[in-house]
Amino acid sequence: MRRVARVVLLDPDNRVLLLHGFEPGDPSRTWWFTPGGGVEGEETPELAALRELAEETGLTGVELGPVVWRRLCSFPFDGRRWNQDEWYYLARTRHTAVALGADLTELEKRSVAGLRWWTSAELSAARETVYPTRLAELLRTLLVDGPPTEPVVLSPEIVWGSG
Repeated sequence: MRRVARVVLLDPDNRVLLLHGFEPGDPSRTWWFTPGGGVEGEETPELAALRELAEETGLTGVELGPVVWRRLCSFPFDGRRWNQDEWYYLARTRHTAVALGADLTELEKRSVAGLRWWTSAELSAARETVYPTRLAELLRTLLVDGPPTEPVVLSPEIVWGSG
């Protein structure tokens, strides 16, 4: 089980930052997802979240808030199955000019097409695949109710198909 730290990064207008990914072997299979990635070695999930955010977006100096969601997921990607325990940290930034970071891994360079800010309404209307599933609803609840006192455990998500 791969431990993963993800960031629900909000700008001053409460838009969330998502990356646009695709299957390296089939670029027509695309989806949107939150910044983040695997916890390395003895790294804490908080440090992993900040490192991944910097690598993927170039943003540094972001202060992490609490873990708002947790999710177990399993999916095919790049010829293998990934099983992940994901922790989603809330964070805010005033910096809205973002671009793909210069420190992407080789796999990220072959599977990330870009990034953009999304409003809750845009997510609700989106016809594209977005992870975690129900992100529009989760974001609305987060913006209305504020961060939960304990992380909300999302339903496990298993994506079938070949990678």
